[in-house]
Amino acid sequence: MVDIYILNLAFIGLLLLAVTLGSGLISRLPLSFSIIYLGVGIGLGPYGLGLINLRQTGTFNAEFLERLTELVVIISVFGCGLKIVRPLQFNYWKVTTRLLLYLMPFSILVLALVARFFLNMSWSEGILLGAILAPTDPVLASEVQLTDVNDRDELRFGLTSEGGLNDALAFPFVYFGLYGVKDSDWFNWLGSWLLVDLFWGIFAGIAMGLLIPQAIVLIDRKVQKLHKADELMEDFIALSIILLTYSLTEIVNGYGFIAVFVAGLVVQRGYRKTEKGHNQLRFVERLEKLLEIVTILVLGSILLFEPIGTYFQQSLIVMFSLFLIIRPLGVWLSTFGKLSQNPQRPRLHGATRLLFGWFGIRGVGSLYYLAYAFGHGLKDKSGEQIGWIVYTTVMVSVILHGVTATPLMNWYEANVVGTKPPVKT
Repeated sequence: MVDIYILNLAFIGLLLLAVTLGSGLISRLPLSFSIIYLGVGIGLGPYGLGLINLRQTGTFNAEFLERLTELVVIISVFGCGLKIVRPLQFNYWKVTTRLLLYLMPFSILVLALVARFFLNMSWSEGILLGAILAPTDPVLASEVQLTDVNDRDELRFGLTSEGGLNDALAFPFVYFGLYGVKDSDWFNWLGSWLLVDLFWGIFAGIAMGLLIPQAIVLIDRKVQKLHKADELMEDFIALSIILLTYSLTEIVNGYGFIAVFVAGLVVQRGYRKTEKGHNQLRFVERLEKLLEIVTILVLGSILLFEPIGTYFQQSLIVMFSLFLIIRPLGVWLSTFGKLSQNPQRPRLHGATRLLFGWFGIRGVGSLYYLAYAFGHGLKDKSGEQIGWIVYTTVMVSVILHGVTATPLMNWYEANVVGTKPPVKT
């Protein structure tokens, strides 16, 4: 009898061959690669061939999911930083600032209200659900993000910078929800949450993200003057920056996701006048794609119809609220006024704001926070409820946003990016 591990390798090899050879056709269809991976994952799971089984005595191995998604996210947010070449000045980051400071708290708060009054959750559970689902995903949103360092589009920039930062800035609220689940008397831990989890975590993340990659880039330059590194090995400098920045930031209780995104910005500027920055971006993107395949295969393989059905009505309430009300309304309110650097069109085009509202893709980041919550106190009935609502929302987002991304972005490129702003008279 053939070993299941060998069969898994064979299926993954066939999947890679199929999506690679068919990538030209797939990229023109209203179909994302993630949808294909999801379908294959379901086919390899318990309802299909049963080749992938990550459940231990009926319970999913949350630690494996946490570590896998953590790795995918830190590589993805570093790639987001590498793509952005805008000056690090407030005027150039107005869209991002609005989305982070207004939209994210708005999304968490309204989702908590929905959870409290429609899903019968406690306030702490509602805030935890909101924090898990509020951030957009930097991994699955690659089709609507910046294509390379020369892409200056406002919509793509906003979605890229938001995806790179909001996964980190949701962490304090995840902690808030977890603390509340363990201790309903908020005054017992609110002070330490503000000081350590909110202010210190963010400050340390930014500081470490600035210092560590600068030191590595400086060392790299000095060593390269003495003797050239092997050309095939040079790309691993990017991976070393990611791992060192993330791990050292976590050691000092900072937010590693913020640090890694900032590190991407620093590295982009450190290698701006060389080909090395472009090579590192290509390497990171390829690594991210490989890990994305594994993650979505896992997502599909853990599907169970019974619990999805049990919580489907609640999941539907959350998805309807999030995709059609909370995100679009929050974006519309957050992007009001003059935001663009284009003097001929200082306000965002109406279609740009609508697409900002629609492309609130939920994915790997939400899965990471969910797995993290399972490992840090979320359990029993509330854990099952939040878990399956998040799982269903992510799965539907993969399908819904995956189907609409290509046609909507093609329309946007043809009708908004390709049009000239009206001339003032």
